Amino acid sequence: MLRRSVTQQYPEVHPDLPSRSRGVIALVEENCTSCMLCARECPDWCIYIDSHKETLPAPEGGRARQRNVLDRFAIDFALCMYCGICIEVCPFDALFWSPEFEYAEGDIRNLLHEKDRLATWVETVPPPPAHEVGAEPPKELAAGARPATCRGPYRPGGGGRSGQDRSWRADGAQVRGRNPRRDRTDPARSRGAPRRRGHRHRRSGDPRHDFS
Repeated sequence: MLRRSVTQQYPEVHPDLPSRSRGVIALVEENCTSCMLCARECPDWCIYIDSHKETLPAPEGGRARQRNVLDRFAIDFALCMYCGICIEVCPFDALFWSPEFEYAEGDIRNLLHEKDRLATWVETVPPPPAHEVGAEPPKELAAGARPATCRGPYRPGGGGRSGQDRSWRADGAQVRGRNPRRDRTDPARSRGAPRRRGHRHRRSGDPRHDFS
């Protein structure tokens, strides 16, 4: 209160906004698969998506595949409430927050921006912040550092069917571990004992209580 107020001379001097400011939503068109998840989860229904299916040529010995081609992706910022749900639910990282805020219009109908305008704001998206010191690495990096496993061919002496379920590393070494197929079966049955029915088992003089 004892200091003089300082007025920033905008637009000559741009404000220093935080990196996580919710200014406008940017679109990376190459990452969008037209899954419509963002449009369905939007509480204001301000996202409009049009697409069509395209058949890819079949490789040699394979069959043709289809993919979605994005025709239109528009956001009506006159209806948008900047909640960020569309960015959170996008499974392919096609939407990002940009701190850009200079897109005011004199007509409210001009706030409906198509994919070409949304793509121009990708350049203003700040890079993700660095991880804290001592924090755990991301799951993607941890998964990439583990040795790749694959199901090798049947090897004699591997115990019949259980030998087919063992995992082998890319260098040929066997990955030690329990048999997952045997873990899903009853322990008593895996040892060759007959499987008993009922939740309780007790021997008594009454034949109705004898489940053996």
